[in-house]
Amino acid sequence: MDILFAQIQADLRSNDALRQTGALLQALQQSAAGRDISVLAKSAVEEIVAAPASAVSKKLAFDLIRSTRLTADLWDTVCTGVRNDLEFPDPDVTAAAVSILAALPSHRLGKLVADSSKEIEACFGSQSDNLRFSITETLGCVMARDDVVTLCENSVNLLDRVSYWWTRIGQNMLDKSDSVSKVAFESVGRLFQEFDSKRMSRLAGDKLIDSENSLAIRSNWVSSMVDFVWKKRNALMARSLVLPVESFRATVFPIVYAVKAVASEAVEVIRKLSKSSSANGRSVSDSNAERFVGVSDMVSHLAPFLASSLDPALIFEVGINMLYLADVPGGKPEWASQSIIAILTLWDRQEFSSAKESIVRAVVTNLHLLDLHMQVSLFKRLLLMVRNLRAESDRMHALACVCRTALCVDLFAKESVRRGQKPLAGTDIASLFENARIRDDLNSVMSKSLFREELVASLMESCFQLSLPLPEQKNSGMESRVIGALAYGTGYGALNWTEPALEVVEVCRPCVKWDCDGRTYAIDCYLKLLVRLCHIYDTRGGVKRVKDGASQDQILNETRLQNLQRELVKDLREVNTTRICARLIWAIAEHIDLEGLDPLLADDPDDPLNIIVSNIHKVLFNIDSSADTTNRLLDVQAVLLCAQRLGSRHPRAGQLLTKELEEFRNNGLADSVNKHQCRLILQRIKYASSHPESKWPGVSEARGDYPFSHHKLTVQFYEASAAQDRKLEGLVHKAILELWRPDPSELTLLLTKGIDSTLLKVPPTAITLTGSSDPCYVEAYHLADSGDGRVTLHLKVLNLTDLELNRVDIRVGLSGALYFMDGSPQAIRQLRNLVSQDPVPCSVTVGVSHFERCALWVQVLYYPFYGSGAVGDYEGDYAEEDPQIMRQKRSLRPELGEPVILRCQPYKIPLTELLLPHKISPVEFFRLWPSLPAIVEYTGTYTYEGSGFKATAAQQYGASPFLSGLKSLSSKPFHRVCSHIIRTVAGFQLCFAAKTWYGGFLGMMIFGASEVSRNMDLGDETTTMMCKFVVRASDASITKEIGSDLQGWLDDLTDGGVEYMPEDEVKVAAAERLRTSMERIALLKAAQPKKTPKSDEDEEEVEEEDDEDEDDDEKKKKKEEKKDGEEDGKTKGPSTLSKLTAEEAEHRALQAAVLQEWHMLCKERNQS
Repeated sequence: MDILFAQIQADLRSNDALRQTGALLQALQQSAAGRDISVLAKSAVEEIVAAPASAVSKKLAFDLIRSTRLTADLWDTVCTGVRNDLEFPDPDVTAAAVSILAALPSHRLGKLVADSSKEIEACFGSQSDNLRFSITETLGCVMARDDVVTLCENSVNLLDRVSYWWTRIGQNMLDKSDSVSKVAFESVGRLFQEFDSKRMSRLAGDKLIDSENSLAIRSNWVSSMVDFVWKKRNALMARSLVLPVESFRATVFPIVYAVKAVASEAVEVIRKLSKSSSANGRSVSDSNAERFVGVSDMVSHLAPFLASSLDPALIFEVGINMLYLADVPGGKPEWASQSIIAILTLWDRQEFSSAKESIVRAVVTNLHLLDLHMQVSLFKRLLLMVRNLRAESDRMHALACVCRTALCVDLFAKESVRRGQKPLAGTDIASLFENARIRDDLNSVMSKSLFREELVASLMESCFQLSLPLPEQKNSGMESRVIGALAYGTGYGALNWTEPALEVVEVCRPCVKWDCDGRTYAIDCYLKLLVRLCHIYDTRGGVKRVKDGASQDQILNETRLQNLQRELVKDLREVNTTRICARLIWAIAEHIDLEGLDPLLADDPDDPLNIIVSNIHKVLFNIDSSADTTNRLLDVQAVLLCAQRLGSRHPRAGQLLTKELEEFRNNGLADSVNKHQCRLILQRIKYASSHPESKWPGVSEARGDYPFSHHKLTVQFYEASAAQDRKLEGLVHKAILELWRPDPSELTLLLTKGIDSTLLKVPPTAITLTGSSDPCYVEAYHLADSGDGRVTLHLKVLNLTDLELNRVDIRVGLSGALYFMDGSPQAIRQLRNLVSQDPVPCSVTVGVSHFERCALWVQVLYYPFYGSGAVGDYEGDYAEEDPQIMRQKRSLRPELGEPVILRCQPYKIPLTELLLPHKISPVEFFRLWPSLPAIVEYTGTYTYEGSGFKATAAQQYGASPFLSGLKSLSSKPFHRVCSHIIRTVAGFQLCFAAKTWYGGFLGMMIFGASEVSRNMDLGDETTTMMCKFVVRASDASITKEIGSDLQGWLDDLTDGGVEYMPEDEVKVAAAERLRTSMERIALLKAAQPKKTPKSDEDEEEVEEEDDEDEDDDEKKKKKEEKKDGEEDGKTKGPSTLSKLTAEEAEHRALQAAVLQEWHMLCKERNQS
């Protein structure tokens, strides 16, 4: 291999263009094979880039540079060579030099462009097609990127030049050369795409955070280009028709984007963002008619390609852009239908088979642009197409769109009929199930396909979204037609959404009989919607009458619901999923009209009440149940609650259920908890039946609650089917919310809210990496981008010496999960001409591969003797023992002189940076908590000012002082799920949820209890807060990282506010505390004489003033704050049957708790 490399280097040094070309081709082959060719790249830079050579050799040398890594010195040589080549008389050599501009590092690009701006400008006017092509292509790629926008922000001259170059690229769209014209169209299209998506900037690794100025700069470019295209639209359309047909595709998007921006008045908004003086004074001369004519011309220009083209990619491009135009004010449904029909014809084209997801996504997102007839006719075919999609996210998005459109169509058609128009056939929800295959799937019990569950769940969740207020639309867009159709259909009436929802539950009734291998999510969604409708229409009270004020529609809907309930009661016998039986009993029994049952049919086995009671019996006495097929504990709990509420409502139901409960109570299947529960229920039923006149109607009132879908009943078994349910639930919810309640883009937020601090991030506090006596001062801060998994370290270097340092090298090494984008082991930034006391910024972007502690290690090498030829006397203590330094010394060129090396302290990335807040309800959090496999527990302490009444009960409002050590948690990437704070004893429980950048779940609970410090100085008392941190995660690697340095993790969490306390110290402190508490309790018991209750209370108050430690619990409860979801926080007040006062009961409870803990501690001591 060395011989081959030596041969290649020899050929590169020769002046023979043919040999150089062959050598470069061989070097590129070696690079493609994965070999290190940095030696060859060095030779190529020095012998070809920096020296005169043929255009082909230059082009190949630049390709070689792109495929390898260069040192900072070699980049200097490249920049010098490029600058010289831009003035070279041969346009092909200049074209090759221009092409490398896109590969130059951002920190070198600005200077090179500024120095060579005249030469670059001259390229646009060149007679050579090749040079014009090269400059248009390269600058079109470079100038759309974020880093160039940032460079323009800091240099007015560069901004003027780049703005002028964009104008020249726009003019090149009409260039005489086909290749130049095509690449100019592509460049303008790229500018428009970057404004919306920043795709190129992401690919280049330069996705920066927008500032107000950078947004204004890009908006200015976009608005000027939109104006140019709109004015020249006829010429551009004519030019595009003259292009070869394979190039026509590139011309479609830029013209359509500009025409749509003008027609929808989006360009006015872009002008406001650009903040240019011409934008404010510019008057819009185009009338609405002129805009509409422009759009119509564009459609006429594109339409022939839908029918006549043979290229699938061109048909798709034209179709998508015509759909984009169909949405403008005045757009016609025919434009959309033409496009959608053309796109659907691509489904069976073999060469387009890999883009089926794109076809479906294009059709379903634009369904609302079609007329009702076509929407309905598409449902049948669309569902079959969606069924065949491989990716789950694509399938869910398509289903969400189809379900929303079906509800829109149904509502729209019903409202049209109300307003006197003819009814349209096939516009009801049942039209979704017209296809025989889908209808059979719905009605069959067993099916291997998950699609039917996805469809039913999406329909139900869409109905729930319809029940919420419609989102407000401030500007016209793709969603405005949907919102308009829904608003028209519901008439903004509060209950109009229930009509299509009622139709949905009628059509999907067969789903309760499904056997889905233990999965229940789709059926749960169905029953939840059913319960909501029954509650809204109050089916318990029977069908309302006209004289009660009910409308004809309401009477009809209530009758349909009653009939549906009776059908579902009959279906109880055919339920195939054991777990669903109890849930269906709950859904029916809570809302069935018992008063409306025929008393003459009381002995009929087909009487609804008899069927319900017999199925309750079946659930209670289910002997075959196992953890795999049913959750017996939960089912029995649900059925017993159901029996209690059903029996209290109706005397006959009470009699039947009393018999069942007595039998169950005496059976061996009932455990002690169930027996006690049955006794309580029997007493309630007996009381309700014997006191019918004093029954309080609010006790067993239906609340429209379906307690199973969110698993509010605490007992859950984790199994494969439950995991599949959770996954399906997550996918459906995400797709539905993205469609119905989409997060506004950054651009939309800026247009509606203006520039505010939430979008423009303030740089964090910088950390000093050098010591006070070091010759260079270095400080750093970092910005993290979780979307791309990247961290950017921003350094500020300050020369503290009196010398001007001609050259300073910043080296950055990595440890942990960090890596450089190009795979190099370290990054080098070369800084030139550092004047004394003048700060110089530089930055390094790295990727993070997984959740792990990581750090960036910075070295500063500066050359005090650079350029002088003298050799420095400086010898570092470590220079001789570091082989890297020795090797570098030997290879240094003499004019550099010897470097002074300054090793900075490592910049550690906090572990919390690799987390994102995960919004989750308290109920979901507590359901998930026990199933998280990895756990780490530790204790931390901090002190706070004040204690007792001053620090707790007196703080009625605002943040409690005893939480002062954890206040920085609010700025960390954690979602605060819930909290339970007892101010009287300064105790709390906090729950937080987060996800890592890589999808792992992390839950954290913090339990706190305060103690008064024994040694008090003069002044305020300080109190120690003992915090128990419990962290559970979905992956052991997460807790392993946290547990490897607990103090470091606490510092990341609390910014140094909490100190880690080892477990040994915790146990010693607990034993000491318990001993003190036992002594005090013994003293209290011995010294407590029997007195009247009043004096007893007085004495307790005196004792409380003397004693401010563990016996804070003996105070009267002053205030207790409790947030939703705290499951364990049941009221612990004394029983009404007890004769103890509240204080005595609480005192005894404390004694029992202390004794219990004392016994446990003694046991541990004896065992050890």
